[in-house]
Amino acid sequence: MKLTVMSTLAVKVALEAQILPEFAKKYGITPDVSWNPTTVLMTRIENQEKADAVILIDKPMAKLVEQGNVIASSVQKVARAGIGIAVKNGAQSPDISTPDAFKAAMLAARSVAYSRGGASGIYFAEAIKKLGIADEVNAKATIIPEGFTAEQIMNGNADIAIQQISELMTVDGVTIVGPLPEAIQLWTDFSAGIFADAKQPENAQKFIDHLTSEYAHNAYLAGGLTSRLDF
Repeated sequence: MKLTVMSTLAVKVALEAQILPEFAKKYGITPDVSWNPTTVLMTRIENQEKADAVILIDKPMAKLVEQGNVIASSVQKVARAGIGIAVKNGAQSPDISTPDAFKAAMLAARSVAYSRGGASGIYFAEAIKKLGIADEVNAKATIIPEGFTAEQIMNGNADIAIQQISELMTVDGVTIVGPLPEAIQLWTDFSAGIFADAKQPENAQKFIDHLTSEYAHNAYLAGGLTSRLDF
């Protein structure tokens, strides 16, 4: 029987590159992971889809605990993600060192790609409203329902992609310009937990333990995340 996991996209690089292979090697278990933005995962769970373990943004995770869907004592903090921008390899990187520079870069872009279904895209849509450039940016933006925005750079639809840095790193052929200026940055915290009706609670606990190990701590850092673990 497979260990099933529902996970937000932000941790995909760290998990696929290091954490999942090491877990399979250590326990002989290859988790079957379905990847979606947290908003999509919550809709799936509301529609009665479940798994053994789940990795989500803290606030929705707390909601699942409150609803009795996730075991409260199983929830462990794992990583934190910041939003950044990417361009195609070889392209000139815009200056985004200050809010004003970031604003100018967004206005100068041919097309900015962002996702309406992910936390980063939802935040970006509000941020450009506050900066007073929403109409100009959205008039030429490439807005996708979900998925990796940097793919829109590689297929020629956009020249700048906005997303959590760990998600931008999943796409080959792009350069991470850097994080948003701290004054307009959004840090998102992620936790992992076990579903109350998990079919494999013991293996799910092994998975949670692995996600909070020193090995995972280093993998989060390599995957463009900030670790929330004390190592």
